[in-house]
Amino acid sequence: MSARILVVDDEASLRELLRIVLEREGYQVIDAATYREAAQLLGQEEFDLVICDIVLPDGNGLDLLRAHHAVRPNTNFAMITAHATPAHLLTSLREGAVEYLSKPFDVDQLKVIVAKRLLPSTAAATARGLTDLVGASRAMRPVLERIPHVARSDATVLITGESGTGKELLARAIHAASPRGTRLFVPVNCGALPEGLLESELFGHVRGSFTGAVRDKRGLFEEASGGTIFLDEIGELPVALQVKLLRALQDKQVRPVGGNREVTIDTRVIAATNSDLRALIEQGRFREDLFFRVNVLHLHLPPLRERGEDVPILARAFVERACKRLGLAEKELNRDVLPVLESYSWPGNVRELENVIEQAVAMEASKLITVSSLPPTVFGGLEEHAQRSPGTLLPSEGLDLEAHLDAVRRELMRQALDRSSGVQKNAARLLRMSYRAFRYYATKLRVKTEDSSC
Repeated sequence: MSARILVVDDEASLRELLRIVLEREGYQVIDAATYREAAQLLGQEEFDLVICDIVLPDGNGLDLLRAHHAVRPNTNFAMITAHATPAHLLTSLREGAVEYLSKPFDVDQLKVIVAKRLLPSTAAATARGLTDLVGASRAMRPVLERIPHVARSDATVLITGESGTGKELLARAIHAASPRGTRLFVPVNCGALPEGLLESELFGHVRGSFTGAVRDKRGLFEEASGGTIFLDEIGELPVALQVKLLRALQDKQVRPVGGNREVTIDTRVIAATNSDLRALIEQGRFREDLFFRVNVLHLHLPPLRERGEDVPILARAFVERACKRLGLAEKELNRDVLPVLESYSWPGNVRELENVIEQAVAMEASKLITVSSLPPTVFGGLEEHAQRSPGTLLPSEGLDLEAHLDAVRRELMRQALDRSSGVQKNAARLLRMSYRAFRYYATKLRVKTEDSSC
């Protein structure tokens, strides 16, 4: 049975628009124009989601939320308003609203929100995916903006990006926001299995087709029919299997190993790679015709070093997640930690950041995570530089490590400024630091600067 949505708004045109949009997505939609009418419907029927305007002609939508939650606290409410204020937002969330939207809002954004709230089987994966993908950086904005449009299409998607940037999380977010979101999402690592086993896993096999095949087995393409199959590291797929994958994409059919009949499938393919597929084509390791079949819609995830503004957002989210996963009391990042995290180049990207944060949370006994809670690798390479530089051997009497690292940082920043003619932005780039982190340390360490550009 499809989810039931109540739309409460005094604007008839908006109610009609939401009814059309949401019914096309497969939901049952009932609408009300007033507080009284909505309260009567809520008292008589159950709804999975209520989309409610705050300002109604005969009452306040927040009062409706408050009154209904006193009786049925599990009903999802999404509040909308043409007069958004911080007070409204805080009150809405405090009273139990799950979403808060300002008019005019993007219809695609609303569809993603509705899907996320009404698809419990994929809600956890979607929440995790969007947490790790969210960010304020200019580099991530095009990716986030395209998710609803890519999700709406059924075309094959190719996601590119370095290892650890969150390609599977992006694929899960696309799947969850798509019309297929209630069906299976099946991830496959194309480089993790030997060719013979991978063929059987993807396309299935019939009994007796090889030693150990004691019964027929459905392949993952068939298992995912109606849903999405995620082919991670598709560049590692053996050339012989590339031919079968191409046929599956062209004909929407697969043939199990040892079988003599084709099986029709309805499976969307999202592929990902950290390799340069065009270079693999030139080397004869990847079929050009398969590349064009896979690369219909293309999304590129930028490395974390190009998303400096997102590091604090992700770091705080990972602290909260790590505390919950490890069963620890809430912890927080000390103010000095963020510039350190921003100045590191993160070769392992988001995955490395999460690992570092979880390690710090696990090892730090106090509530506050400080610079000393972090592993030495995140100091922007200063320790490595110090180890390779003459005169930096540990004295017999020991030393103040933080002061020593500050001295090394100060000297490298001074040299970078000299080499950049005093332009702080260029100096920060030389040191693989964000401009914000460079300015922070320039002030903290009293590095003389003449340029104020950003």
